[in-house]
Amino acid sequence: MTKNIKSNAIQLEKVEVTSPFWKRYRDLVAEVVIPYQYETLSDENDVEIANDAFTDERFYDDDLKSHAIENLKIAAGHSKGKKHQGMNFQDTDVYKWLEAAAYTLEYFPDEEMQKKTDEIVDLIAQAQEKDGYLSTLFQIDMPERKFKRLDQSHELYSMGHYIEAGVAYYEVTDNYTALEIAKKMADHLYEIFGYGENQIPGYDGHPEIELALMRLWEVTKDDRYLELTNFFIRERGEDPEFFDKQNMIDGVDNAFWPELKEFGIRYYFSDKPVTCQHDAHGHAVRCVYFCAGLAHLARITGEKDLQDAADRLWKNITQKQMYITGNVGQTKSGEAFTFDYDLPNDTIYGETCASVAMTFFARQMLAGEFKSEYADVIEKELFNGALSGMSLDGTHYFYVNPLEADPKSSALDPNKKHVLTRRQAWFGTACCPANIARLVASVDRYLYEVKDDVILAHQYIANSTQFSNNIKIEQDSNLPWNGEVTFTISNPEKSQFRFAIRIPNWSKDHFEIIVNDKKVKVSDEEGIVYFNIEDAETTIELTLDMQVHIVRANRQVKENINKVALQSGPVVYCAEETDNQSKLFDYQLEVNPEFKVAYHPDLLGGVNVITTRDVTRLQNTVDDLYTFDTKPKAEKSKLTMIPYYAWANRDEGEMTVWLHE
Repeated sequence: MTKNIKSNAIQLEKVEVTSPFWKRYRDLVAEVVIPYQYETLSDENDVEIANDAFTDERFYDDDLKSHAIENLKIAAGHSKGKKHQGMNFQDTDVYKWLEAAAYTLEYFPDEEMQKKTDEIVDLIAQAQEKDGYLSTLFQIDMPERKFKRLDQSHELYSMGHYIEAGVAYYEVTDNYTALEIAKKMADHLYEIFGYGENQIPGYDGHPEIELALMRLWEVTKDDRYLELTNFFIRERGEDPEFFDKQNMIDGVDNAFWPELKEFGIRYYFSDKPVTCQHDAHGHAVRCVYFCAGLAHLARITGEKDLQDAADRLWKNITQKQMYITGNVGQTKSGEAFTFDYDLPNDTIYGETCASVAMTFFARQMLAGEFKSEYADVIEKELFNGALSGMSLDGTHYFYVNPLEADPKSSALDPNKKHVLTRRQAWFGTACCPANIARLVASVDRYLYEVKDDVILAHQYIANSTQFSNNIKIEQDSNLPWNGEVTFTISNPEKSQFRFAIRIPNWSKDHFEIIVNDKKVKVSDEEGIVYFNIEDAETTIELTLDMQVHIVRANRQVKENINKVALQSGPVVYCAEETDNQSKLFDYQLEVNPEFKVAYHPDLLGGVNVITTRDVTRLQNTVDDLYTFDTKPKAEKSKLTMIPYYAWANRDEGEMTVWLHE
């Protein structure tokens, strides 16, 4: 089908998510998650904060409550004589919550909640200094150290998260105060950072401001924000000693986290300029947030060297350092990337925030070029890596997302202490709960990309969407449990435009398309199929391949040699001890196994369950630690597998994604 139609650019106007799967999650976020998190941030409820690697008692004076809103009250002058409590970046818990709340107000209006969010915006405005600065730790306890230790201060990171929240809140509620706070922050940073006299030629240790400034630019079209983003992205790594120079002046012994010194500048992704980088390394969330800002800037400016860098980093992450679930960040040491094909399942970090960041990165890459691989990763994160970060009740969360877990190992092996087998009610470092909330609440923003006269529907999440020119698209689907998708395109003005759909990587070899009741043969470009639309009504039916796929990793991933994973549609499956006998590593799939797939409406919120009897279970028949020339006894067994995102919502026990074959 040709692509030569020219017409006026189309605008997306309103998306309503109708998918039963996602509507349940989005309603959960609006009705349960947002109020629960507000109470936690306000110290109004007693939550059990995990006593694990994510709590640092050095930053708390009492019972490890959040104190995030209280810190803003102190900075605003409402509470006198109190100290800041929590992490340097404690403010961001409020900002991400505010952003999530903004998205929910768009599809779930709530006057009482909006009253609270308006009050939070007013409080933030009062806490902000006249010049635009806002980071409560430094305002309350150490104003003399503002911007003096950027590798660990998280000042720009914190302000970046507010800018994102402020933009979102303004877009949804028209609250101009929220936008003004963001603009004042950005204007202040524009004055402070740069190459001019008395400016700081540096950047934050934790990237985030880059993607935030790009969002602010899209709303204001103030090119100063584009210029500042370009500065932060290009300056990073130009002087690999920048942080050390700052720290010498601030005092070497004044580090907030002295232990980070051992990781070096690769931890900050600042060992060389981005145009010279070829692999993702360092703290995973920092690196991927940076990549999201990089891809966005490259898309807007068209600067080839930046786009080439984004392409290289994308390929390295997705082809050599990404787990089957979409999680990234292999080690707890620095919450970091390690090296190509190093993908351990039982010591993985796989932070929820990193999966959220990958969704941001993928979206910016897709907006720049319509390729299915970018949308495939968005889908992978939404249905697997990111979604695993929140329990089905909405009030418990994973920071770390393992692909293999055993409660005994987590309890007794110090190297696996970070791998929890039960989601927690909150964390001392609580970056993940509000992050997954804002992603789920904004999922409607991840369904379409529009470029000139092309509408790309890249996620199979049922929706009803209005575009300009009175164009309306209704998508009817029950993914991830069924592969039948129908698009009904209403085009009463008979505008000429192109409509495009993605063929997912898990269905690229088997799919069928029917247009207006006629089966058609199509060719795809980068996994995208295009249709010319000019009639008043067009119906496109897509049938995707929902068979159970046996997935194997590249042989260079030594942890998964002679192992397989199961995937049906976009969902990766896992085995839990709740449904199977311990030990899960004793199970071995036979050659050419057959699988049964059945929907269980009353299990885990309604899921497809995979079962097979083509499996053997190895048994230990001797007590000796080692034996000579003997083989283990094997017996026929049954294996039951559930979606990975839903594990750890029942009894605590073992879990594994990868199985022996």
